[in-house]
Order: sequence, then structure tokens, then C-alpha cells
Amino acid sequence: MALQRHDAVVVTGASGFIGRALVRHLHAAGRPVVAVSRHAWTPPAGVRAVAVAGYDDVATLAAAVPAGSVVVHLASIAHRGGEAAEFTASTRAAQDMLAAAAAAGARRFVFVSSIGVNGNVTHGKPFTEADPPEPAEPYARSKLRAEEIVRAGPLEHVILRPPLVAGPDAPGNFGRLLRAVRSGLPLPFASIRNARTFIAIDNLVDLLALCLDHPAAANQLLLAGDAEDLSTPELVRCIAEGLGRPARLFPLPSGLLRALAAGAGKARLAESLCGSLQVDAGKAKRLLGWQPRLTAAEGVRRAAAESQPGP
Repeated sequence: MALQRHDAVVVTGASGFIGRALVRHLHAAGRPVVAVSRHAWTPPAGVRAVAVAGYDDVATLAAAVPAGSVVVHLASIAHRGGEAAEFTASTRAAQDMLAAAAAAGARRFVFVSSIGVNGNVTHGKPFTEADPPEPAEPYARSKLRAEEIVRAGPLEHVILRPPLVAGPDAPGNFGRLLRAVRSGLPLPFASIRNARTFIAIDNLVDLLALCLDHPAAANQLLLAGDAEDLSTPELVRCIAEGLGRPARLFPLPSGLLRALAAGAGKARLAESLCGSLQVDAGKAKRLLGWQPRLTAAEGVRRAAAESQPGP
């Protein structure tokens, strides 16, 4: 669905991985964008950039929000050590940004949460919006608390829970795996039989664009995900194809892999490589008419092909 409205979109966390992609997407579609960030960056020409020291100054934040705009709140603390105190700041940031948006007369607040609110693993049945939240880590618990604040707030809202996002230079586990494949080292994943849902960055920004204006999205919780799931060996092969390199895989029993990872303090990483995490995004498709324009394999290959070599 093409964007029909022309009111502004305020993107917090605009300098981040998802934020940069969303700002570019909206700007290319002719949408006025206000890019709010704590970090210095260069947005596309014509995008209003607002630098903030933090998200705790409601008056300053409100001044950046045009009346009638939509706020997409991406700003968060992620991919850190997992200390609860760090993530409490993310919850407060959502609360203060919501207050600023309401004070400025914004019409909708789109909150990007995490599939981690549902949990870290599935067992043959994909997560849906009807499942009770079971966040296992401080980051996911902070997202759940922020969701509760948004639901209880004064603005029309949309809450979106994406899984791991595949895109060029993505942070977190996808970036780590991409670097491992690029290194050419053999990886012990050939015998893993799991199923994980990802979402290509292009698919995610398409869905976010729909959430800005679609009347059926109002006050909804939506799960996001590509149409197909990938196993870890399939993910590695897609990354290798995107890099133009061979996929070097060898078998290692998942139990042994988990034990070795736990001994090295990497149990969470092993779970993401060996376990399943499936997401049913059918509600977003039914309500909004959204269809991922890239398959899961295409999204991963594109992410790898467009990524920059790093350290």
C-alpha cells in the first residue's frame, strides 16, 4: 500500500540500524521526516535532524514533534551485557517520548518492541499475538513494561514485535554470524535442525510504513517476520551465497555445541544457533494487507552482499 498521508513522521533512534533504513525509506517516499538521535550522523538531504542528549527531557522532545505527526519510537539500549539497570533507562525513554508526543499533539505512536517479549524459544508452534508474554531477559522485560506504558497512554498506538533483523551491517547475532562466515573458518552447524524466523530490513520498513497510517493498525499488537523460516545451516549458506564464498560447515552434535558454548559463557548465543524461534506474522498480513517483498533467503543474501567488511 502506498503512503497516502503527508504529515510528518518522527523517528527516534534515527541513527541506528533500523532507524537509518526507515528514514531513507520514508524520505524516498516523499514523507516529511524528523530524525531524532543521541548520536551524530548525516541524514539524507531534506530530513530534519534533531540531536538530543537523552530521552528524558520531555519539553525538548515535544518541541521536535510536529502536531498531527506519527512518532516511531526505535530508541533503545540493545546488544549490551544485559544489566537490568541499563534497560530500565529504555523503559523510561519510551515513557518520556510518549509523554512528549502527547504534549505535542501527535496522532499515533508506533512502538518497536521485540519478539523476545514472547520468549526465546518455540517448540513446534510459532509465536502469535495471543500467546502470554514470557520474556526471559532484562531487555525483553523492559520492552514488555514499555508496551504496557504505551497501551495505557493517551495516544493511538501500534506495537510491533520483530524477530532478528537481517540487513547490511546489522548488529547483534546476525552481524557476528556474518563476520564468522566472511572469515572463512569452518562452522560446526551442519547437523543443526532448527527453524528460525527472521525479517529482512526492507520487509520491516515496509511494515512500519503501513503502521503509520493504516486505520486497521490502530491500537494493535502485531508480530513481524518473513514468510519462510530458515535453519542455522540454511542461514549460513545464504550468507555465504551473498558474500560469494563457500559455506564451510561441519557437523557437531547440538548438545556438545551447547555444552562447549556454556563453558565459554556463550549459552545464549548457542540457544540462538541451535534452538527454534518461529513467528506467525499472519495478523499483520490479514489486517494490513502486508506481504514481505523479499523472501527470507533473498533478504539474507542481500544483507550479506551489501555489508561492509569489518574487524
